[in-house]
Amino acid sequence: MQRDKRTRDYTSMTGATYAAIADQFSRKRTVEPLPDSVRIDGKVCLVTGSNSGLGKAVAIDLARRGGRVLMACRSGHPEAGEEVRRMSGSNRVEMLKVDLADLESVHRLCDTLKQQGRPLDIVVLNAGLITVNARMSAQGYEMMFAVHFLANRALIDRLLSDGLIRASARPGERSRIVIVSSEAHRSGRPVDFATFGAFSDFGLADSLKYYADSKLSLCTWAQELSRRLNPDGEVRVSVNSLCPGAVATGIVREAPPLLKLLFYPVYKLMFQTPEKAARPVIYLCCSEEMDSRSGVYLHEFHEKPPAPLARDEAAGARLWEESEALLEKHASGGQGWAGDGHLG
Repeated sequence: MQRDKRTRDYTSMTGATYAAIADQFSRKRTVEPLPDSVRIDGKVCLVTGSNSGLGKAVAIDLARRGGRVLMACRSGHPEAGEEVRRMSGSNRVEMLKVDLADLESVHRLCDTLKQQGRPLDIVVLNAGLITVNARMSAQGYEMMFAVHFLANRALIDRLLSDGLIRASARPGERSRIVIVSSEAHRSGRPVDFATFGAFSDFGLADSLKYYADSKLSLCTWAQELSRRLNPDGEVRVSVNSLCPGAVATGIVREAPPLLKLLFYPVYKLMFQTPEKAARPVIYLCCSEEMDSRSGVYLHEFHEKPPAPLARDEAAGARLWEESEALLEKHASGGQGWAGDGHLG
């Protein structure tokens, strides 16, 4: 299956900025933001990358709605947690340390969660970055591939195998997995399974191409995960993903000073605040409708299919198998989830 040629170009700074601005004026809402009155009292919520930006805004909103929020992030301890407590008015906020660029750190987080024995009602996979050149993760993978895709696959596998994600045919009793992706996945190149996982060197000119590739892998996995968790079409675990739109965050903090100087006014004027961008994430986390749906992709509040490459079932199955082989090299603690549609 070929990449959809009708998509906007997200593989250059200029193209991605233009696409983000154009998208602001080209979408129609198919769902609406949740009112503040919607509560999730007592729900346990894990949010990765929640020390700043979009992740912090999501953590604040979930805590404000009554959730018990576990902030899993590499830095910001304990200041970010204290700020989330203050801004949400909730003391049910806890910080956990994890570096998603290190699979051993991911397993240590899972060990901690397993020891605490608290099933997770909502898991938000939010952490993300853009590197301006090729960098290796702790295990030797390209950094964006490792953080956006491989670490999330490892995390969810462990949570499933440890019984911390709950499957249920009864509404309100099943866990939800919400995956923050990007419209850039539509510009991603088909996965080259002959070199899958191999480190490739690149510079600034190609950084957004690799970003798009990593988000395509993430979206493809999201669709495959939904199929495997809900093999008969009956939703037992809700797995949905989204692009929150253009967000004024620090994700481009590594860009060269001149590019920052050129593009910062555009970001400031045209891009959303993290608080506004968090609203579709909260919709997937908390709306009653999304409890019984899976495999949905939102672009802000517009529901639409992900890219054809992400929906390709053969590619999804192959991605699952190849990434499972990678993760077996770095297994720690419990065994990974078999992915055969059976939990427990």
